[in-house]
Amino acid sequence: MGAQELELYLHIPFCIKKCNYCDFLSMPAEEDVRRHYLGCLKEEIRGKAGYFRERRVPTVFFGGGTPSILAGEQMEDLMDAIRKGFSIEPDAEVTIECNPGTLDEGKLCAYRRAGINRLSLGLQSARKEELSLLGRIHDFDLFFENYRLARRLGFDNINIDLMSALPGQHVQDWEDTLQRVLALEPEHISAYSLIIEEGTPFYETYQEDERRRERGEEPYILPGEEEERRMYCLTEQLLGEKGYLRYEISNYAKPGRECRHNIGYWRRTPYLGLGLGSASLVGDVRFSNTRDLQEYQRIYRNSTVFKDTVLSAGFGAGCAKALGCQANVLGKQEQMEEFMFLGLRMMEGVSKAGFERTFGVRMETVYGAAIQRLEGQRLLKQEGGRVCLTREGISVSNYVMSLFLLEG
Repeated sequence: MGAQELELYLHIPFCIKKCNYCDFLSMPAEEDVRRHYLGCLKEEIRGKAGYFRERRVPTVFFGGGTPSILAGEQMEDLMDAIRKGFSIEPDAEVTIECNPGTLDEGKLCAYRRAGINRLSLGLQSARKEELSLLGRIHDFDLFFENYRLARRLGFDNINIDLMSALPGQHVQDWEDTLQRVLALEPEHISAYSLIIEEGTPFYETYQEDERRRERGEEPYILPGEEEERRMYCLTEQLLGEKGYLRYEISNYAKPGRECRHNIGYWRRTPYLGLGLGSASLVGDVRFSNTRDLQEYQRIYRNSTVFKDTVLSAGFGAGCAKALGCQANVLGKQEQMEEFMFLGLRMMEGVSKAGFERTFGVRMETVYGAAIQRLEGQRLLKQEGGRVCLTREGISVSNYVMSLFLLEG
């Protein structure tokens, strides 16, 4: 049997400016703070890599924050540390999230030298007033300059992030963004609906609107339920006409250009998160690093203390807790739940044979009643030995997923 796979995620929590809708673990920071953090991150890479040296790494993903805020030389340095510590596959997919306005020719050339072969550009909207409302630092012209530069320098795998259901947005506004992006022919498009998250400026402004929508009432500024659904349908229609395959609830790709890293998450491929607040799944253990920057730096700035902790605890739940991480050993029930509600995000759905092979029990034995109920509501379908969402099921996916949570 070949070596097991392990995906890598590295969190760069810094950005130029916090966006109005963002609840991710991110913050503006001075250069010396970023430099100190990168030193700790490399120490974490060196300290943990030895426990996974036998695993093949098919994907690496730099997320944030805004990873492209770092200098090109810093990204080359990080990739060098990763290659020294882990067994990166020759054809590995290596993605970096980038915000327009933080890229230049020098950075993009450094990414190429480092082996980064996939860019994820956070456009969100092609409309100036919507970008301003979101608190973005760019406009479409600046995004277009960055996109064209990346193409000229040889990047042939680019994702563009888009966001619909924005305050005051109408269907024709969303169509304008979609058409302008489709004209660029990116390999991948991620199209998400805005979620109003607590703790963000948007929550303070639009929380009552969100409550009205949840009650089935017409919101004042946010798009109503029917208009949001029309945006959702328009996305699938226009992207489908241009040859993009919808392979996950919010993701579309040209054939063969699906994001391998994210597919790994939905299929529960083991992954190791490195950096502030990053999450991991190894075996039956889920664990995450501290979200406190000072605490993270305290743990990883002293390599001797860190390595002694790892060596004494062994890398697993005990080690995770000793390093200030939150760790949870997943029982069989939790693993079955994750198998279902993560796998159902993909259009291909979940394999009944795969469920039985993994858990030693037929899917119908555990979830027969839920599947039958959802089939009756035309929200699920079975075909080719798989269970998957229908078009109607996708639009109410949160409700569908909730029925696969088992009672303790």
